[in-house]
Order: sequence, then structure tokens, then C-alpha cells
Amino acid sequence: MNDYLLRRLLLIVPTLLGIMLLNFLIVQAAPGGPVEQMLARIQGMGNTSLSFTASTDGVGSDAQRGTEGVDPAFIAQLNAQFGFDQPMWQRFGSMILDYARFDFGDSFFRGQPVIELIKERLPVSVSLGLWTTLLVYLISIPLGIRKALGHGSRFDIWSSTVVVVGYAIPGFLFATLLIVLFAGGSYLDWFPMRGLTSTDFDQLSPLGKLLDYLHHIALPVIANAIGGFAALTLLTKNSFLDEIHRQYVLTARAKGASERRVLYGHVFRNAMLIVIAGMPAALVGIFLTGSLLIEVIFSLDGLGLLGYEAVLSRDYPVIFGTLFIYTLIGLVLKLLSDLTYMWIDPRIDFSSREQ
Repeated sequence: MNDYLLRRLLLIVPTLLGIMLLNFLIVQAAPGGPVEQMLARIQGMGNTSLSFTASTDGVGSDAQRGTEGVDPAFIAQLNAQFGFDQPMWQRFGSMILDYARFDFGDSFFRGQPVIELIKERLPVSVSLGLWTTLLVYLISIPLGIRKALGHGSRFDIWSSTVVVVGYAIPGFLFATLLIVLFAGGSYLDWFPMRGLTSTDFDQLSPLGKLLDYLHHIALPVIANAIGGFAALTLLTKNSFLDEIHRQYVLTARAKGASERRVLYGHVFRNAMLIVIAGMPAALVGIFLTGSLLIEVIFSLDGLGLLGYEAVLSRDYPVIFGTLFIYTLIGLVLKLLSDLTYMWIDPRIDFSSREQ
């Protein structure tokens, strides 16, 4: 077990390096870099981040127009300021050495250290992701078990219809519907639609702060979770159905074990393995993709919105800093998933795995 854990921890390093290198090369090849962005801002060209991404021809012409009539010495000064006077391999090596110390440098355009920006935005994304995952698992697992026990019943059929319809509705569309119905859009005004706390949050009592936080997070979490119920519910149901018909279940029942003992003492442990295996993917999916539009719609300053804005403005330190954090979290979650396997089913022996 210890050998396996050590191998997995060591494997994180080359995996992280490979992902960072691939994205570094892709981002460096994208037109309209930080120098062009800075020149565009100085010359008042407006929101050039949109024109840079519009088309290949537009990118080239806009970038070229941004450098026309500009003193070459000033362009060289900008290149030195952003570190582009160094070879690409040297810039990547310096970046990795700094990231190993969790030194992400300063944002090109925000005037703040990247680590401070991440610290400010991370609680928002973590709150949204963890509450969403908790809600999905608390509802989907019991629902999947209930559907497996009543396979083919009316409850099974109509609940499947509900969760599949929920899966088919895009999260951003459902978020808009929630705002229209419950956040003062056109009907009820029960929930706020901006931020995670009220303006007078600091003056509230501890209980008042908790209630205020839950009041603000309710709609974003529901909108973010709507698409996650179907996959996990059906996965839980199918996993239970597969285990219920195995020979060891028939043997346990023949020996006089109660139905509750059979289901939760034997079936549950085995059926939950595949469900737990999907937890890291669910968390990473929520953090990386699921929360971006939700953050935009509900005006939540999370990491998803920060990374998206950084890509548009070609803010390289923020792009790579958030990518490094996301990748590291994903790799650690995957390792924790394997360790949880062993905790649920001690029969699994990682130390016996081949290299």
C-alpha cells in the first residue's frame, strides 16, 4: 500500500508537467498575446480580446495594426516587461520552478499577485462545487437505490423521466428560469441574484451569516446540480441491480440474513465502488466547466470566471496559475478516489498491482 501511494504521488509530477507544457505551447501559439493586448489598451482600440478570437485573418490584422506606428524600443520594453525577451524553454522552466514554490507571479493587467486573486476567488468555486456535489449525492444515491428496489414500477418510470428531463436542460437555461421565477425576474422575489453575501454581512450574527450565505447560494447550487442527478442516479440503480442478482446475495438470503442486512451489509459496499470512482470526475467537472456560466449569471467571482477573463485578455500568469491549481486538485482527487476504494472494500490490495 505504501509503495503504491508513493508511486502515485511521484506520478503526479510528470503528469502535471506534461499538462502544463502542452497548454503552455498552445497558449503561446495563440495570436493576440499580452503585448498586443497592452498596445491595444494604450491605443484605445476597445475590447480587442473579442476581435482576437473572431477569426485568424482578423487576429493577424488587428495584431499588426496594434504595432503599426509604435516605437520598436517601446515594443522591446514591453516584451522585456512580460518576459518575452527570453527563449520559450527558459520561460517555461522558470515558471515551473516558481510554481513548485506556489509562486504564480503577478497578473499582467490586474496589478495583483496571482495567488491573491486565486485566494479571493477559490472560496466561491469551492463553495459552489462542494454544495453542488453534496446535493447531487444526497439525492441521487437514495433515489438510485429506491429505483433499483422498485425496478419497473411506476415510481421507477416517472422518476427516470424527471431526472432525464433535468439532465437535458442546460444549467444556464435553468439558472435563468430560476431567476425569472424566484429572484425578482418576473414573479417572486424570494432569493437574491448577485453574490454570496449581503452588503451588511459583517454586521450579522453567526446564525444570521449562515442563513444569509445559504440564502444566496441556494439558486446557484440548484442550477449547477440540475444536470448531475441523472447520471449518478442511473449509475447507482444499475450498480445495485447488478449486485442484487449475484450469487452471494442469494446465499446470504438463504442463510436467513434480513433484507436490510443483505442490502446495506453486502450489496451497498460493492455497489458503491463504481459510484465513488466517479466522484473525482464529478468534482473536477463541476469546478472546471459546470460553474463558469453559473458564476456569470449569478455574478459570482469564482475561479471559473477568473480563468475565462484571463483567457480573453491573454493574462498568462492567471491562465497558468489557475490551470496549475485545477490540475493539481484533479490529480489529488483521483488519488483519494483510489484510497477510498480500499476503505470501502478492504479486499482491494493496491500493493499487489503491477507497476
